[in-house]
Amino acid sequence: MTQSLTLRRPDDWHLHLRDGAMLRAVLPETARHFARAIIMPNLVPPVVTGEQAAGYRDRILAALPEGMTFEPLMTLYLTEETDPDDVSAAAESGLVKAVKLYPAGATTNSASGVRDFDKVRGVLDRMAEIGLPLCVHGEVTDAEIDIFDREAVFIDRVLDPIRQATPGLRVVMEHITTENGVDYVKSAEKDLGATITAHHLVINRNHILVGGIRPHYYCLPVAKRESHRLALVAAATGGDARFFLGTDSAPHTDANKESACGCAGCFTATNCMSVLAEVFDREGALDRLEGFASLHGPAFYKLPANDATITLTKGEPVTYPDRIDSGEGPVTVFDPGFPLHWRVD
Repeated sequence: MTQSLTLRRPDDWHLHLRDGAMLRAVLPETARHFARAIIMPNLVPPVVTGEQAAGYRDRILAALPEGMTFEPLMTLYLTEETDPDDVSAAAESGLVKAVKLYPAGATTNSASGVRDFDKVRGVLDRMAEIGLPLCVHGEVTDAEIDIFDREAVFIDRVLDPIRQATPGLRVVMEHITTENGVDYVKSAEKDLGATITAHHLVINRNHILVGGIRPHYYCLPVAKRESHRLALVAAATGGDARFFLGTDSAPHTDANKESACGCAGCFTATNCMSVLAEVFDREGALDRLEGFASLHGPAFYKLPANDATITLTKGEPVTYPDRIDSGEGPVTVFDPGFPLHWRVD
């Protein structure tokens, strides 16, 4: 029996679009379903000033195919040299919606990130003053910390001290992967939210390692134990407005994924909404999908929800391409490992 579900057009609160040929290839995959997205600033070189953010926004809009509507929500890459006045001006103009904190070396193109958090205290204080959110990649990078523990240690060692020292700072924990992250967000009465990716709702660390190394499931933060995946599913489908969708869709060419030192990232823009509908359907929570994908994020960022709608229809399995051509090489589309019965009409 065919079922349908209509919801406000969703937004993506964590997206990598890259630049150049890759940008032109992957942008339509997002704009097909999503109205807006928080755009990650970890280009090479990174987007660190309002002027650079404006230039990147213009390149994104120039790459948007005719007939598609999409609004890029720009961010600045936090460095130890970031100017609080530049941040304020970019936010006041409406250009920049958040600042991104990468601990140095935590993920792709994060070498310019923060090592000494005392050096960004002035920026964080200004952000708290003007209400500009800080998006954090929540992992420590200390060599002695096990990669599966880096999120939990980050909460205790970095994030909680930052929040305690900067009252009023609004923080988004991006792409949480652990029960620790879920519990920490739930412990906050205000000023803290978290994004959850589609792929972390589907895969655990076995998907990466069992039966051979599966590079297209390798991402950072790395997928954790099954118990953590289940905690993420419960958080995403539970209706709590502190949790919302951020795909962290991260395109890399197959050559860069399938190498001796493969890049981290899952490319989910193409089939994300079908994957989410399948997950929520299995949990008997389809009535909460609109909140997770379309309402909770705008509420946290103090933006209106979209007026336009999309409709998902359940029927025979949907076929998506295995990969797309980026102009730089093929990019593999995330494979959830099960049939997808929900299509976006």
